[in-house]
Amino acid sequence: MLQQFLHPDKIEAGCDEAGRGCLAGPVYAAAVILPKDFSNELLNDSKKLTEAQRYALREVIEREALAWAVGVVTAAEIDEINILKASFLAMQRAVEQLKIVPEHLLIDGNRFTPYKIPYTTVVKGDAKFMSIAAASILAKTYRDDYMLGISRDYPQYDWQKNKGYPTPKHRAAIREHGATPHHRMTFNLTGEDPQLSLQFGD
Repeated sequence: MLQQFLHPDKIEAGCDEAGRGCLAGPVYAAAVILPKDFSNELLNDSKKLTEAQRYALREVIEREALAWAVGVVTAAEIDEINILKASFLAMQRAVEQLKIVPEHLLIDGNRFTPYKIPYTTVVKGDAKFMSIAAASILAKTYRDDYMLGISRDYPQYDWQKNKGYPTPKHRAAIREHGATPHHRMTFNLTGEDPQLSLQFGD
């Protein structure tokens, strides 16, 4: 059973990211403020849901949340600042877009960066708090939509299925075709020599 709030007396936003372990594409994050009486038996960590359940819940969250927003950090930005900082930045960008200013943030994970809004980090928070679970669903589905869109231009990388994660087929395609502008060049893309230099593909 997911907990509703850590601080019921405050306007609390849950935050989570998606795509941190991918070889390609942006990292997405979402921030969600749920109403005090929100309840949904299906709501859970996005990784424990089917694709159909995630998209069905996204509609519920977007309709019933007091406020929600999605933040994005591109592959180029990830290469510039590193993936950990990029994950934090994506969450901050999501929070900055909320139509209601939260008084407290619930951050999925064990670390965050100093921020103007008080926050609490929660390990496996997407399986403990409703607002973080809701944020995980939005971040995951919006990132999946993006990867599906760009997969049409790069079908050989199988992004419509792997969503940019390091599957054997994805790594094999990088070895055969090289990297694209959507790949994170600071990552070990092929699974071979980390020093291997890759040129951008067409």
